[in-house]
Amino acid sequence: MAYHKVNADQRAQGHSPYLDNDELQATALELEWDMEKELEEPGFDHFRLDGAVQHHPGNNQSPDLDLEPIQPSSSPKGRFQRLQEDPDYISHYTRQAPKSRRCSLWRILKVFCTALILFIFGLVIGYYARKKCPSPPASREPNNPHIYHEILKEIKAENIQQIYRDLLQLPWEDDVDIARSILVQWHSQGLTDVRLVNYSVLLDLPGSSSNTVTVESTAECFYPSGQQCSRDLRTSQKQELLHSYAAYSAKGTLQAELVDVQYGTVEDLIRVQALMNVTKKIALLKLGQSPLLHKLSLLEDVGFGGVLLYVDPCDLPKTTDLADKAFMVSLNSGGDPSTPGYASIEGSYRQTRLNLTRLLVQPISAVLARKLLSLPEGSVQKDRCVPLQLPATGKNIISLNIQSVTTYKTISNVIGYLKGAVFPDRYVVIGSHHSSLNTSGGQGWASSTAVITALIQTLALKVKKGWRPDRTLVFCSWGGTAFGNIGSYEWAEDLKRVLQRNVVAYVSLHNPVRGNSTLHPVASPSLQQLAAESQNFNCVEKPRCPGSNVSSVQIQGDSDYFINHLGVPATQFSYEDIKASENSSFLSEALFPVHATRTEELDPSFSLHETIARLTGQMTLKIASEPVLPFNALDIALEVQNSLKGDEAGVPQLLAVASRLRDTAELFQSDEMRPANDPKERAPLRVRMLNDVLQSLEKSFLVHQAPPGLYRNILYRLDERTNQFSVLLEALQHDKLHQSNETIRAALSEVLNSINSAQVYFKAGLDVFETTLAGKK
Repeated sequence: MAYHKVNADQRAQGHSPYLDNDELQATALELEWDMEKELEEPGFDHFRLDGAVQHHPGNNQSPDLDLEPIQPSSSPKGRFQRLQEDPDYISHYTRQAPKSRRCSLWRILKVFCTALILFIFGLVIGYYARKKCPSPPASREPNNPHIYHEILKEIKAENIQQIYRDLLQLPWEDDVDIARSILVQWHSQGLTDVRLVNYSVLLDLPGSSSNTVTVESTAECFYPSGQQCSRDLRTSQKQELLHSYAAYSAKGTLQAELVDVQYGTVEDLIRVQALMNVTKKIALLKLGQSPLLHKLSLLEDVGFGGVLLYVDPCDLPKTTDLADKAFMVSLNSGGDPSTPGYASIEGSYRQTRLNLTRLLVQPISAVLARKLLSLPEGSVQKDRCVPLQLPATGKNIISLNIQSVTTYKTISNVIGYLKGAVFPDRYVVIGSHHSSLNTSGGQGWASSTAVITALIQTLALKVKKGWRPDRTLVFCSWGGTAFGNIGSYEWAEDLKRVLQRNVVAYVSLHNPVRGNSTLHPVASPSLQQLAAESQNFNCVEKPRCPGSNVSSVQIQGDSDYFINHLGVPATQFSYEDIKASENSSFLSEALFPVHATRTEELDPSFSLHETIARLTGQMTLKIASEPVLPFNALDIALEVQNSLKGDEAGVPQLLAVASRLRDTAELFQSDEMRPANDPKERAPLRVRMLNDVLQSLEKSFLVHQAPPGLYRNILYRLDERTNQFSVLLEALQHDKLHQSNETIRAALSEVLNSINSAQVYFKAGLDVFETTLAGKK
């Protein structure tokens, strides 16, 4: 063929959705229109089901190459390189002299008639083609807020409610069946590229009979809910009891003294150890304040043999009555336990890991906890709630029996793609989850799936009219979330190299309506400003929205792998109840029975669901369609400086490197980001370079290893009460418990290197821009 693709620089100069089209030549348009399909680049089209990238014959490019998509040209030299590259080609062209000047009248007439027939034929074809084919959509500004408003106004509460009710009619017994139903639903809504991705993973499931707790002094046997073992139960109650357990706990029977450790903090453990030897004893532990896995690691470290978990009624909202309900928890930090760190694909080596802790762990209801503490039923006073606590006197010996079964099961993820028009090799991932157990976790999964399905529905309507986002949207419904975010971990481990290079953000829809009191937005530091702007954009005339503040705290759900292993900026909007006390953090780790948390009672009109869908959609559209990624580099530096306030050890060194980080971030934001956000100064190559830097802003803050339950991404705090880095706070507590200073020294080194790495990264980005600009001059 008489053309070939231009190199990267020529393509960057010739193609951009942000350049004017005044120089567009008719010949260039004709050639681009004729050869559009032939020169379509395969590149990063989509993922395969098994995680491999789809290749076309003859394409030998690696799946993790960074290929810039090729788009229609805005000048004759944009997409195709002409045979003659001289700009004055026409003026220098001389026609070859004819071999003979003789030309008969008949020959001229034949040429004229042929041309006339072709002209008339072309007019006829053009008329009918214009009549039958819709005209292409007009070009749009990628960051036009009017486009966002048109899309988001189509999200209706009644549509979400109908989708939600349809989901609840699905059979709950099998994860794969639910996933297939969601796939069909998404496809029917207009998302044409939807795939089912299956993994065989190790699950810890309930045994044939319920776990029990027996008081040795009275020989009374209790189920986790507090009911006596001899009592006849309904079928629904039996199912509830079977699913009141800790997945991946140690199995067996343990008879020992019960020790009240309250919330299991370091102070609690120091107090208890001063009174008794806790080796092989059973701890009575309250859920809340800090991650469960972290507290269990401390209990195991000091020598406990078993743990009874419960939720203190004083930590629950007043509108919630869960005192007589046991629950499920997972002790899995993430992914298939038999393939830690790598995907559960066919042929993978399976490690034997029947339990993930030496502790026998059992969740129980507050009713049973009160019985074991020998407290009277009326412990709630008129104006205030009295927290449960073991009396100073008394020794209670109990026997704990735990039996669960580990087996391999198939879990399914539903993955749908809406390909980007400008940067198809950059992905914005929007994640929800579907049910993996038929009685645990409430109806949050249906709420989550209904919101993401409504979002797909409204985006698909706009796509039918010719619109597409600039970057590719990847919609995910994860399986195995209740067992430790297994579905998202396995998919991300399967595609780790591709995702490391291409994912720009993760938008979470994990249990979006957990209460109805207040909106709780969470975002990584680089996205906090955008989250606040989106909240103001969508919360007009909604009095509950302006009062909530965006924070960077640890959140539950499938965003875990993206935040802690890929360093991807993440955000999540959810409605929650006003906290009864400061101890209610991490109560969402408990998965209560279905009927205990009814979504339609929390949001009868589904107006809260509509707000969450619009907020999520606004964030998604901004990230997917803004020419420059809407990430704030300076906010990261400010968050780091705020996190160092009040630290006792290593302050001078940390503050010095944090100050350098702030200076570099300010320079980067003023010299590079602001000019790039001005359309008059926006160059395609510069925008691409800038986005590559912004995409990896948070990767520097991943420490190599964090204590169980704590984020590896140090930019996230444990809760909103503390500003300090969680790893430093935990290290100080750990050394206090063990009377050492080695842990804090190692943690300080990790944090210092993370901040310094980020500063070097910003500086390297500035140097690249300076070198590029100098070369152009």
